[in-house]
Amino acid sequence: MPNRKLYAGAKLREVRTRLGLTQKDFAGKLGISLPYLNQMENNNRPVSTTVVLGLAQEFGLDVTELSSGDTERLVSDMREALADPVFAEDSPPLADLRLAASNAPALARAFLDLHRAYRQTHERLASLDEALGHEGRATPSPWEEVRDFFHYCDNYIDAVDRAAERFAGQAQGDLAQHTERVLEGMGVQIRHAAGEGVRHYDRASRTLTLSPRAAPETQRFQLLHQYALLAQSQLLEATLDLARFQTDTAREIARIGMANYFAGAVLMPYTRFAEAAEETRHDLERMSIQFGASIEQIAHRLSTLQRPGAKGVPFFFARVDQAGTVTKRHSATRLQFARFGGACPLWNVHQAFETPGRFLRQLAETPDGMRYVILARDVSKSGGAWGTPTRRFAISLGCEVRHAPKLVYADGLDLDRDEAFQPIGISCRICERAHCHQRSVPPLERQLTVDPDHRGTLPYQIGG
Repeated sequence: MPNRKLYAGAKLREVRTRLGLTQKDFAGKLGISLPYLNQMENNNRPVSTTVVLGLAQEFGLDVTELSSGDTERLVSDMREALADPVFAEDSPPLADLRLAASNAPALARAFLDLHRAYRQTHERLASLDEALGHEGRATPSPWEEVRDFFHYCDNYIDAVDRAAERFAGQAQGDLAQHTERVLEGMGVQIRHAAGEGVRHYDRASRTLTLSPRAAPETQRFQLLHQYALLAQSQLLEATLDLARFQTDTAREIARIGMANYFAGAVLMPYTRFAEAAEETRHDLERMSIQFGASIEQIAHRLSTLQRPGAKGVPFFFARVDQAGTVTKRHSATRLQFARFGGACPLWNVHQAFETPGRFLRQLAETPDGMRYVILARDVSKSGGAWGTPTRRFAISLGCEVRHAPKLVYADGLDLDRDEAFQPIGISCRICERAHCHQRSVPPLERQLTVDPDHRGTLPYQIGG
């Protein structure tokens, strides 16, 4: 794939601001002129090799931080939105989308918000019952708003992550016992008793009840979750203020998500976890034992290792239910999940339900030519008692094939044989593959030909 010029003005300006330097001082340390820096920060010029080297040598910056993580996400989301039939048949060239995402990210996000509002209005009108039962503006649902917040934060919240790492470092002995002592010092009474749910906090009596039926790692996680809500409330609220959610409901959902983030980061402190990932070559089972966390928690944490200057292998992570609905998603890779619909049926994550307790490996190639090593596993959760329903989920964890040497699960795979890579997509409605035998719906942006005298794998032919 040919190298593209790196326009990263917004990220360059963000780095300078984080370092607390004026343009003049920043330019001087990088050995370039002030006008040249100004042109790069305004995306009038690409970031030069001299600047990239200077950032690494002078500031020890992980130069991959300048790569187009947000840009690729915005481009992927805009491509999917533009595949909607409401737009003209000819979509803007990919180069134009990249230019808009790099130079005008706020405008790109405004476009996505506008399309989302249109889509929600359209879907409401399609159902008379729903249309009559809802009032108000076509705004994103609180759940979508929170999902997008974490999506564009790269699923990494630096201040919360570092606070969690500090708390983990203060623990002496058992982490759960340490957390209980801290909470008891705050006047919280902790009980272990069966009841409804795995955790309940009574504000009036300041009593925290944890279910003994829950797995030990779940109890630890819920204990830390409650600690975050009580002892780290100022940090969480400051972070929520920056997000500027449109509704109180979205803020409440995000608060829970932030407390979950804190709990996971305490159980798996960034530096120690990243070192263990490298040492074990990302062996999820070994890391699960080492950190006392579930396989799903380990996999999800691996996808958050995006700390500037100390990034881990960029993974994508997804959790799906039996219907194929993506219930959790994040990608630090070029692969971006569809905002609407389920995951590609060719992903091995759907097969994981058939082989509970086993890891499935897959070599896959997306339509853009990128190749991935993908791991899938069933992570269904028992209800904890006879007669209670089992929550069935499977997870998918993947990285670009160039990182395969760092992944124990890639050992023995034939990485050099083209035929070993299975063609997969993102979502049928935006997938460019014309001959996929698993296609469920036609691609929205392509012309279809229907021939009554010919029937192939599909009842139509997809044009160019």
